[in-house]
This record gives sequence, C-alpha cells and structure tokens, in this order.
Amino acid sequence: MDEALTCKGCGKPLKSHWEFCPFCKLPVHIKPKKCKKCGEELGEGMLICPVCGKAVSDAGAKKPAAKKKQVEHKAPAKKPAKEPEEISDVPFRNLFDAYTHGKLPFGQGYIIASFFSETSYYSIYEIVSYAGVKEIFLTDTGLQFVTGGKKLHVLVEPDTYQLKYQEPVSRAESEKIPKRFNELETIIAKNQTKIMISKEPIESYGSFTILKPSGVNFAVVFYKLPEVYDSLVEFFVETLNRQTNVPEHDARLAAQEITKILKKHMGFEGEYK
Repeated sequence: MDEALTCKGCGKPLKSHWEFCPFCKLPVHIKPKKCKKCGEELGEGMLICPVCGKAVSDAGAKKPAAKKKQVEHKAPAKKPAKEPEEISDVPFRNLFDAYTHGKLPFGQGYIIASFFSETSYYSIYEIVSYAGVKEIFLTDTGLQFVTGGKKLHVLVEPDTYQLKYQEPVSRAESEKIPKRFNELETIIAKNQTKIMISKEPIESYGSFTILKPSGVNFAVVFYKLPEVYDSLVEFFVETLNRQTNVPEHDARLAAQEITKILKKHMGFEGEYK
C-alpha cells in the first residue's frame, strides 16, 4: 500500500510509483546492500557483516586509498570531518540522520532548512555555511553547532499573499526574515511568485542551532565535494519547482542566483580555507 511506504532517508511517507523522495531526494526503491560472502542484508553504516564477520567493502573501487584508511582507523567516528569525501558518497543527506550515523562533517558544510506554510506556497529557506566545528550536540529543539556560521535567507512569496507590501522584517513571526526589500534580490516568476534572496548573509559567532523539522519541512547537509555548487543548483530547482510552485525556468534562475551569492559571500575560501 502507498501509505505504508516511507523514505529510508528522512522517514516521510511516499507513494510506490515515485522514483525519488520529494523531501530529501534519495531514491525510493533502494536495493539493500548484502554481504558478498554470506548474502546477509546489511544496514546503513555497517562496517562488518554481523553473520560471518567479513569487512564491508563498497562497490566503488574508485577510492581504494580512502577505504584502506577507514579500515586502518579502528574508530573512524572520532575523525568525522577531516576528509568529507570519506564520510559521504552522495552530495547531501538528511541532517539529523547524518548526525545519528556519524556522517556530519565537522570541517566544512552547507545546511539548508525549510519552513513551509501549511496553508499556502509561502516558504522560507535558511542556508548556513560553517567550518571548524568544535562540537555538535542534540538539544530539545534541534542540533547545536559550536562554531561560527553565516546564514542566507530565501523567501518565496506567492501572488496570493495578502501583505506583500509589508517589509519582510516586520511580518508575523512565522513569515518574517531579518531583511528589508532593499537588502534582497527579487526574481518575479511567470506566475507572479516572488523569490527574494538576501544579497548578503548574516553572521553568527560562537554557536548556532538548526531546528528539528516537522511536517513536510526538511533540514539537509551538503558536503564539501567538488560538485557541491552544481548539486545546490539542482536541489533548489527541484524544491522551488515542486514544493513552492515556482515554474521550472524561474526556479533555475533563482537557484543560480542563490548559488552565486553563496559562492561570493559563503564560499569555503579565505576565512574558511
């Protein structure tokens, strides 16, 4: 039954004919990994087969040095972020799942959190860049990162929004972002939806917290991989088009503008290098 199918990445309900999860973009029908020696089905993050004890080796022989390093270090979780390529073979993961499985990068990363309205396509995205995390721990409300960070806001305002002339900083708590119109780049889509992107991020010092998402909201972490900006563009094209009703052409324009600002003001060079 469709209602019994849930995403193995984020746990959201899915339909059986879907090929990808619309919330975290993982494939819906993932073939379980099996032990090459005895055929036992293996869970996410297992390093040895629980039946025969054979070490788990990924099919990708593209990075043999990384696999050898992982076997030699008996406790890889103690060094989770020296090389992001070693802890993820995908561009991004559900943030809280990555934390649970020891796959959160301490070195550098981008986090995207969404806040969707329950009654309209009105939406807010918060994009955080960080580096050099000292500690990450779970709180009652979310994940706290002990490090500084930069946060960029994206506001999607449908044409039906009643208070469109009110400054975003002055709107209701669930609809506001800390920016005025003159601090935002605005793209008006074909259906008159406005995508408003902060021209510059705000900076936090010491620590920041990512709230645990509820409902259809999400929080994902992108790894510092060579194709990270291409992945960010495609991710925003998908979520803006499917979840906020922005036409695909305009969604791509907005995604490219978001990524351009990220590279300029929140790239992993300079202070993050």
